[in-house]
Amino acid sequence: MLWFRTQMPWSSAQEESQGQLCEGAAAVLAARQGMETPLTAVAEAFEELARGMDADSGELRLAPFGDTCALVSVLFSSLGMAFRFAEIEYVTKVNDLIGAGKSYRTLSDILDKDIENDSVKKQGSHSRNLRRVRLGLGLIKALFEQFLTTEGCSLYDAATTAYGQVCAPFHSWAIRKAVGAGMYTLPSREQLIVRLNETDCSVQKEMRRYIDASSPIIEYIDNLFLSRNISLDW
Repeated sequence: MLWFRTQMPWSSAQEESQGQLCEGAAAVLAARQGMETPLTAVAEAFEELARGMDADSGELRLAPFGDTCALVSVLFSSLGMAFRFAEIEYVTKVNDLIGAGKSYRTLSDILDKDIENDSVKKQGSHSRNLRRVRLGLGLIKALFEQFLTTEGCSLYDAATTAYGQVCAPFHSWAIRKAVGAGMYTLPSREQLIVRLNETDCSVQKEMRRYIDASSPIIEYIDNLFLSRNISLDW
């Protein structure tokens, strides 16, 4: 599932991604089909999500959160096989949250319910999946930050640093080693820009939009756990 402009345009890649996503997420992808680039779609969706949170007295509703996060899977896809492990895990966790959105109104609701059931950190719980999705959002954010830090920074360097900051502390030695080996299969900086259907100038603008729009969402999720005396070291 590679993002070459000549082989798979944005709309076609959406159709392939829908095979991995549940009905709700696929509907969001279909609604975004007229968008010119995946980065634009993701950035705009997170801007809308942040505005909705502000309008809802600081609460983050689960249904739009899940639908918005579903769009990020196409960014993992653009990184090729090196981040395939992250894409698969991320999509699975997002699908769970989208399903939970039919029964729970907000992110706070699922966390409070899992606290009540003493299942916050249990495998398969909505709260654990929320934590994993948050790491996925943070991984893309950190990768974009590294990508923009230094002109000419290689994608390998950006991805290696981002993974080391966000995910490596929670992965076993075997996973870290496998990820490290996979980093050598990453596309070049120029290839990534083409896969995202951007230019060197536009990719910087859209990556910055994602960084700015996702930051308050990531911070909100972290505070949900911390405000309930749940550490983030898992």
